[in-house]
Amino acid sequence: MRISSPWTTKNKLLKQAATFFALGSLSLTAIAAPLDKSNIEFIGPLGENMQVKPFQTPHGQVIINNLLEQLQRNTQSVSVFGKKHSWQPFNKVNALTLGGLQALKFNIETTRYSQGTLTIKGIENAQLFIDAKLQKGDNHTYSLSLTNGSHSVIVVAQQVANWNNVSLDFEPKADTDNITINTSTTKRLSAEQLFDAPTISGLSLAPDAKQYVTSTRSYSNKTANQANVVTELKNSQNQTLYRFEGQQPSNMVWSPNNQFLVYMLGSELKQLNRKNLSIKTLARELEGASNFNFYNNNSLIFSWSKTPEDNNSLTKHYKGLQDRWSYARNVSQLYMLDTNSGLTKALSQGPISHSFEDANTNRGKVLMSRQVMVMQATTHPETELVELDLQSNKITSIGKFKTFSHAKYANKDVYVVAGPDFKNGAGRTLPKGMLANNYDGQLYLLSDNGKNVKALSKQFDPAIGELHVLDNGDALIKVTEQDTQPLYLYDLSKQRFKKLNTGLDIVEQFSYSHERNPQVLLSGTTASTPQQLKRLNISKNKTDLIWDSKPLAYANTQIPTLEEFNFTNKDGVEITGRVYLPTNLDKTKKHPALVYYYGGTSPVTRGFTGRYPFNLWAANGYVVYVLQPTGATGFGQTFSAQHVNAWGDYTASDIMQGTQAFLKKYDFVDSKKVGNLGASYGGFMTMLLATKTDMFSASIAHAGISNLTSYWGEGWWGYLYSGEASKNSFPWNNASLYSDHSPVFHADKVTTPLLLLHGDSDTNVPVGESLTMYTALKLLNKDVELIEYKGADHQIFARDKRFDWWNTMLAYFDKQLKGEPQWWDAMYSDK
Repeated sequence: MRISSPWTTKNKLLKQAATFFALGSLSLTAIAAPLDKSNIEFIGPLGENMQVKPFQTPHGQVIINNLLEQLQRNTQSVSVFGKKHSWQPFNKVNALTLGGLQALKFNIETTRYSQGTLTIKGIENAQLFIDAKLQKGDNHTYSLSLTNGSHSVIVVAQQVANWNNVSLDFEPKADTDNITINTSTTKRLSAEQLFDAPTISGLSLAPDAKQYVTSTRSYSNKTANQANVVTELKNSQNQTLYRFEGQQPSNMVWSPNNQFLVYMLGSELKQLNRKNLSIKTLARELEGASNFNFYNNNSLIFSWSKTPEDNNSLTKHYKGLQDRWSYARNVSQLYMLDTNSGLTKALSQGPISHSFEDANTNRGKVLMSRQVMVMQATTHPETELVELDLQSNKITSIGKFKTFSHAKYANKDVYVVAGPDFKNGAGRTLPKGMLANNYDGQLYLLSDNGKNVKALSKQFDPAIGELHVLDNGDALIKVTEQDTQPLYLYDLSKQRFKKLNTGLDIVEQFSYSHERNPQVLLSGTTASTPQQLKRLNISKNKTDLIWDSKPLAYANTQIPTLEEFNFTNKDGVEITGRVYLPTNLDKTKKHPALVYYYGGTSPVTRGFTGRYPFNLWAANGYVVYVLQPTGATGFGQTFSAQHVNAWGDYTASDIMQGTQAFLKKYDFVDSKKVGNLGASYGGFMTMLLATKTDMFSASIAHAGISNLTSYWGEGWWGYLYSGEASKNSFPWNNASLYSDHSPVFHADKVTTPLLLLHGDSDTNVPVGESLTMYTALKLLNKDVELIEYKGADHQIFARDKRFDWWNTMLAYFDKQLKGEPQWWDAMYSDK
């Protein structure tokens, strides 16, 4: 018998047969068996005075779909037309027939991909929903394909002659297709939760902190790939004052005098009066306008881009290296708009784009950056930082820099975020002769019109990212600190960094007020906690919780356990990592594991979810080890500088050493069932590791690099990234770096089964990188698979593609590491 839950029947012969099969029959023939009614809930009659059933109307399915959401909730009762109805065990129902509608509800638990047939008997008109999706059946029989996890089942009954004759039977497709049914409110984490859950996608705090705006994004089966976004204006008591319906606003900015909220709606610029909520249109036909900032109470500075018209030419004559980019010939200039008259004037002009950095109203200055020349033929393009005097229209150059990121005013001086080599290496703290990794952001202060520079973060290991300046000149910065992204306050007068207590591992977005004691509105997660929205008082360094997605989308959900796991590599350097453990893990048994890494210039951060859902993998029975090998930013300049001209040397060693240390500590992991995977540079690392070791039993590379030379020349940003990763090294002056470190040149050494995944429209790492490796391994008769995602770029964003992508990775590892090929075969045997 293939049903794990107990069940009863009056037929003694069937009972005996079921017992025989449960004890382990040698027969390959699976049998159908009724589901235990005590593990099914019943509710009804709903709308018992209903004379016409939904199926008898032209809108029947819509009526049922709208009721479904109420039935899915983990509540003990449902109120219909003023009458309260409670869920009860199905085996307690004795009615012959009932008016209105009835429903059955239960959960199916699986520990592997399972298939079978569910038959509903005794219900003349029924709709079956699994995980809120309507199932199509033939004569009350439904073919089920269930992934590993918890699945909610609801049956809506519209017409039943005798409830005593109603039963649900499940017939497994094979002996391995075991299911368990229950009515528990606790469930395992699902892919739908991770992707569909409401998240704060945008936020903005008013200068006086009395109001704020949030945009909340969510997905569902009904909206499919289309996000449902709700934008609301709220007061400090978190009460909604205004909700934007229909078209959603963007580019929100607050007037300094706290009277208005300005935003874009389509191509129109709107102004919302905060006091009476009236709306005024400030300007129209602003296609290509973005990045609005108030200069003063009556004027806005913004960027306005112009895309050249398509001349329908049969050819394209490249003007430079950047011309491979689809947007390379777009030109963006800065403009100022008067909110009273609607008049707009240009602040910059010419063939070179200008970007807004900051404005100083008291001094009448605007800080801008621009490329030194169009289509620069260099791996380190120069950026010029200039200052515009609005009174005289004079532009003064502050300097030309090759590692510049962004800048902000600090009273009369200027904060700059740039790499260690900024201003002839002003920020370097490296041994002599060691090349810096300029993706490792540093903080500087420029004074005397750029003539003097002071490195502020030489003794500060975190990499500087987003920068904002408070009214007193202190800097509010988001940094990468090992595998976290916290907020720090740089005290300009005391010249020191202070970590702000957000209670989050990853601060995703933040906005700050302009009060004497500023507040910060921020959103983020921890590695084991879904997104929260908080308000931080900087002076008290204390946060208050405003909004939490956990009770909304993860109630009664089992979140895998997280443990920290660090080790010291052969060079005496501590390599940090973390391990995700499945809930209720039996440590007396051996379990498969997955090892994930990036290996590029950034660490794998501790977000709750993302493109690679570590918590979901653990929920599917894998012990997941995530490590931060040598070369990443956030650990100090020496650590990150080892990324330069290495192309996996240190990284591969750390991953192999880390995996060995992981297996030694976690002795319940089966060393013969360990998979590894990574994406982009991590995909390159997966291919490279396959040429160096056989310690992994299966590998997945997404959008990986197989040939450094072709990536350098064909990827949109390949030559720019290589400007740091292969600094001063080119195919003509360091051919061995490009060939010796390219996995395809060592494809004959691969022994591990390898799955290559790639978007066929990837511009960052072109799909040819996977095609090249696939060709080599196929010719060598190696175990290799290649899956392309049609229309996908470097990342998989669309909801349907994301679920398929996640399923593909798990199905492949289930096949290779668990000996369960059914899921993979169901997805790809006929494709």
